[in-house]
Amino acid sequence: MNTIVTLSIVGIAAMLSEVFKLKRIMYSLVIAGLIVALGFSINDWTNFGSYFNQMVMVDSFSVVFSSLMIVTTLLWMLMSRNYFNSESSMSEHFALIVFALTGGVMMTTFSNMSILFLGLEILSFSLYIMAGSDKTNIKSNEAAMKYFIMGSFATGFLLFGITLIYGATSSFNIQEIANYTQQNKDALPAFFKVGVLMILIGLSFKIAAAPFHFWTPDVYDGAPTLVTAFMASVVKIAAFAMIYRLFVSCFITIYDFWTPVFAVLSAITMLAGNITAVYQTSLKRMLAYSSVAHAGYMLMALAAPGIASKNALLFYLAAYSLSALGAFNLLYSVHKVTGNEGIKAVKGLFYKHPVSAIMLTICMLSMAGIPPVAGFFGKYYLFTAALKENLLWLVLIAVLSSLIGIYYYFKVIIAAFQQPETENTGYCEKPSDLAILGICAVLSLLLGIAPQLISGLL
Repeated sequence: MNTIVTLSIVGIAAMLSEVFKLKRIMYSLVIAGLIVALGFSINDWTNFGSYFNQMVMVDSFSVVFSSLMIVTTLLWMLMSRNYFNSESSMSEHFALIVFALTGGVMMTTFSNMSILFLGLEILSFSLYIMAGSDKTNIKSNEAAMKYFIMGSFATGFLLFGITLIYGATSSFNIQEIANYTQQNKDALPAFFKVGVLMILIGLSFKIAAAPFHFWTPDVYDGAPTLVTAFMASVVKIAAFAMIYRLFVSCFITIYDFWTPVFAVLSAITMLAGNITAVYQTSLKRMLAYSSVAHAGYMLMALAAPGIASKNALLFYLAAYSLSALGAFNLLYSVHKVTGNEGIKAVKGLFYKHPVSAIMLTICMLSMAGIPPVAGFFGKYYLFTAALKENLLWLVLIAVLSSLIGIYYYFKVIIAAFQQPETENTGYCEKPSDLAILGICAVLSLLLGIAPQLISGLL
């Protein structure tokens, strides 16, 4: 609870920083605010409870996922320091980032559908604005428009589904809805299940699950690179924590109705994302389709709900967020010099910055699921959880998709170790620009060597 309050205060302070002449120290204040919020979140581990008339629930699930989001945002803030210094609208950017994080935390702590919707919309509207924040770039404007239109469309499905659920149960409280489904398992009205499907469709848009993913490559490609990094890490964590909490806490009684849908979505998403990524020449678009593919892997946790899948989802989100932040950090640094976001932009990186090339390789290996990096154990845990639910066919598709993914991840690695074509190809202005790449790579390697650091938290 204190976490949400702290983040809200920091967001409001950032929004009013120019009025109170705090602009010069706003970066430090936001970092301090995030650290305080993280402290409150960790402290909640021993203070579980409900707040706001049982609309917000603090438990181990919300504490772990909220803490992961805050830590990831701290890494993102360190990565984007120069970006904020060069922006004339830095106060607004600070506020939008913190408000987006606040919405994400609400999405992990809700115990009422209205809080779910409120948190999701706070997050979404912040992202709509940030996606179009590069006002001189028509691709950024296009990304914001597409994101807003598709996001609004998805919200319509979500609200319609929530309305149908309320019509059947007369409640927005997820525990009361769960009790209703338990008591009326064999006599649920047909429109209740229609409501569940509409919620599923609406949230599938939000997590970029195929075939509802068509907005993702254009939005990821058009948005400023650092905003895309935030979307691929923090937003991913919030979205999957929300959808897992909702379906496992609220609709677990009828899991045999929705788990097959998630299994099919998972298979389609993995194949669509990986196959399409193979044909990309832009590193940024490749990472966008890669994000779709990773959403497919994470959907396996919903196709096989349980303690094992919950821990697997947490570990996978941590591993993917680290590697995604590292990759986008390098792309941002290289783009500042070369003006290029293609795979060729990193060609010859090893000959300019060998340490950076090695760090990039670790991040790519983690995304590909190659041992001993964290991504391997993320996939291993998800595949094991799916096998426990007799989803052998889904695991086989996931393995095939992973093999496809190895191809395009290794294209980036090979390019980094090839001879450069021009003098500035793969060159980064300062080694300090890639500090976050190093942190992400080291943490990915650490989690691969000692996965128990995260894997047993839930």
